[in-house]
Amino acid sequence: MPAFGKVPGARDRSAHGRFPVLLACAAACMAAAASLEAQTIDDSVMMPRGALCTGFLYTHDSWDEYWEGTLERRNGNIGTVTTEAVAWMGNYGITDRLNVIAMLPYVWTEASQGVLSGMSGVQDATLAVKYQMLDTPFTGAGSMRAIAVASASTPASDYVPDFLPMSIGLGSSSVAGRLTLSFRAKRGWFLDGSGAYTWRGNVGLDRSSYYTDGQLFLSDEVAMPDVFDYMISVGYQDRRFNIPISFRQQFTRGGGDIRRQDMPFVSNNMDYSRLEATAMYWPGKPRNLGVKLGAAYTVDGRNVGRATTLLAGLLYTIHF
Repeated sequence: MPAFGKVPGARDRSAHGRFPVLLACAAACMAAAASLEAQTIDDSVMMPRGALCTGFLYTHDSWDEYWEGTLERRNGNIGTVTTEAVAWMGNYGITDRLNVIAMLPYVWTEASQGVLSGMSGVQDATLAVKYQMLDTPFTGAGSMRAIAVASASTPASDYVPDFLPMSIGLGSSSVAGRLTLSFRAKRGWFLDGSGAYTWRGNVGLDRSSYYTDGQLFLSDEVAMPDVFDYMISVGYQDRRFNIPISFRQQFTRGGGDIRRQDMPFVSNNMDYSRLEATAMYWPGKPRNLGVKLGAAYTVDGRNVGRATTLLAGLLYTIHF
C-alpha cells in the first residue's frame, strides 16, 4: 500500500498533489454553475441583458480506488477519500451576447481510515467573461452558435496545497481560454462541443526542496504543467427541463507520476475521462427558481481517483 497513512497529520506539509479529486470537484462545480437556462462556462446558453442568476451548488466527491500512474489500486491506510464543496456562483448578462460569471467555493476533505487529517477552507475564486460570437440558422433543422470564454482563477485563502490528497486545492493561479460550438435543433435537441486550454502559474511550498518526476529540485517553487480539456454533450431542453449528458477528458501537458508507495504531488500528470449527466428543472413556483441535480463518474485516469461525484443546487434569477 502507498505510504499515505504513515504521514503524521495535516500539518506535515510533505509531498503530495491533491489528485483531481480537487480538479474533478472543481470541474463538477464549474459544470454546475447553471442559470435558469443551464448557463455554465462550457455550455452554449447566454443570460439575457440585465438578468442575474445566483445561488449555491453542493458537490460530493468520493473514491477508494485511484491510479498510481497507470496502475489502478486501493490504499487501506486512507480508505475512502471524500471531498465536499459548497460554491456560490453569480452570472450577470451585461448584454444578450456578453455575460460575466463569478464563483467561490468552500471545500472540505476527509479520509475514512488512517491518521491523515482533513482540511477545509475557501478555495479558488474564479471570474469569467463569456461572449457569443455567432448565432445563425444552420440547415433547416436548427441553428449554430459559437461562444468564446476567457477566465481566471486564484487562491482566495492561504490554504496548504502540499498535502494531497487532503489539500483543498492546488494553490495555482491560472488563466484559460475556451471555445464552444453548439447546434440546437428546433425541437429542443442539442449537440455541444467545448474545448479549453489552461495556463497555470507556479506553486510555492513550505519547504526548500522536493522530489518529483525522477528529479530533486532545490527550490520551494513548483512549475505547474498546463492543462487541455474538452467536452461533448448531447441533450434536450425546453421551458421546464434542460438535460445534457456529457463526456469530458482532461490532458495535463507534462508532470510526473505518483511515485510507488508515495503521496501525490501538486505537479503530477493528472489526466481523466469522465461521464457526466445533469438535469436542470424549473418548477414554476417560485417563478424564477431553478433546481439542478447531477452525477459524474471517472471511467479512466492517471494519478487521479476513480471518483463518483454527486451535485445539487438551487439557483434564482433576478431581472433588473
